[in-house]
Parts: sequence; structure tokens; C-alpha cells
Amino acid sequence: MKAMIFAAGLGTRLKPLTDSMPKALVSVGGQPLLQHLLLKMKAVGINDITINVHHFAQQIIDFIGANDSFGLNIHISDETDELLETGGGLRKALPLIGEDEPVLVHNVDILSNLDFQHLIAAHNPNDAVTLVVSQRNTSRYLLFDDNRRLCGWTNITTQQVKPEGIDAGKYKPLAFSGIQVISPRLFQYMQDMPKRFSLIDLYLHTLDKENLSAYVPTDFRMMDVGKIDTLADADLFAEQLKK
Repeated sequence: MKAMIFAAGLGTRLKPLTDSMPKALVSVGGQPLLQHLLLKMKAVGINDITINVHHFAQQIIDFIGANDSFGLNIHISDETDELLETGGGLRKALPLIGEDEPVLVHNVDILSNLDFQHLIAAHNPNDAVTLVVSQRNTSRYLLFDDNRRLCGWTNITTQQVKPEGIDAGKYKPLAFSGIQVISPRLFQYMQDMPKRFSLIDLYLHTLDKENLSAYVPTDFRMMDVGKIDTLADADLFAEQLKK
């Protein structure tokens, strides 16, 4: 299996650190976030990895070069001209990734104890995507039926639901982790999307066409390293993951 890491974001919540570096190189537990993820992917045999870049892109490129690509086959999808969001970023990267096998797609600022091998084994190639989700407090949820099939999305703060008109109360709300395995069968639907779009919007666009499934890991622990005031907690969490 191949992988893509989303590392192009501006990291505004990590200012002032990201005034001079990309969030992918912010150090947590003694290592840059990007290094944590690359080594974790390498440990399970994922050796072909595409990384999209935008904010301080050259720093990421130099970091990879200085570490001999960590012994991996790494491709850079350059978004320095324009950020394309997650869906647009994946579509732009497809010539580098290829369209012949599933791809593990992962946000660079997510730390977790997720077992990638278990996730890969759980992915059904007949499903368009397998979404890693969990029961945790957040403002936005994906909505699943009893068969763990994606049926919608809601923001509980604004009471917005997608698709419009669905009864969110009929479905199980689960929080998305920013981690997913995407089958090549999903790529065809990207043609209908605008230049910039999120993967969530793409998933909602294909609800009536494909099966999009939830994967709920047991004993799942994760942390979104997105705020400057949580970096100390992130350091502790990264150390705990090593045990």
C-alpha cells in the first residue's frame, strides 16, 4: 500500500512557531511531526509516500533530503502556488501516487496509537473509503448507520447537517481522525469537484454512489497537535506512544 501525508497547511494555530517553519517540522517528543509519521509508516512496510507541501515547502524538502528520505521512496506534491485543501491536494498528487491500489491518507499533525496493519487489513477494496473514527467530543461529526456506512455530516454547534434535510438523530455520530484508506474507485468522482475541495465534501458527494465505511479501532488514542498551548501535552502523549 502507498500513502499520502497532508503537510501543506499553514499551521495558524501553532503560531508563532509556524511563522518560521511548517507545522510538519514542529518538534513533538523530540522529533518533527513528519518524522514520527514517516517512521511509523516505514515500520509496517509502507515505502512509497507522497507529501504535499505549501507553507515553507523548501524546509520540508531539505529535511527529507538531509535524512536521505529515511530510506523511503518519497514524492513531493508541490502546492506552493495555491493550497488545494485535502481533496484537491489528493487529486493533484494522483500522478505521483498512481491509481492502481488503495492509499493510506493521513494528516501530518495527528498522533495516535493506531495500528496501520489492522487498518489496512480491515479495508474492503469494494468500499470507496475506510474512515478511522471514534467516540470523542468535538463539534463536527460524521453520521453512520447501523452497518457503519457513512450517511452524513453534522456540526453540533451550528446545527448544520449535510445532506440538507436528513435527521441527524437517526444516525450514530463519530468523530473523524484525519486518517483514512481510499480505494481507487473513489478517484473517478474527483472529476466532478471544484479546484479546491475537502475530502469530506467528496465523501458527501458520493454517499449515494459508493459505500464509505467506518473503522472504529479498539483502545484508540489520538491527539490533534494543532494548538500552541497543547504542545506540552503532545510531548507527553508522544512519549507514551513509545511504550
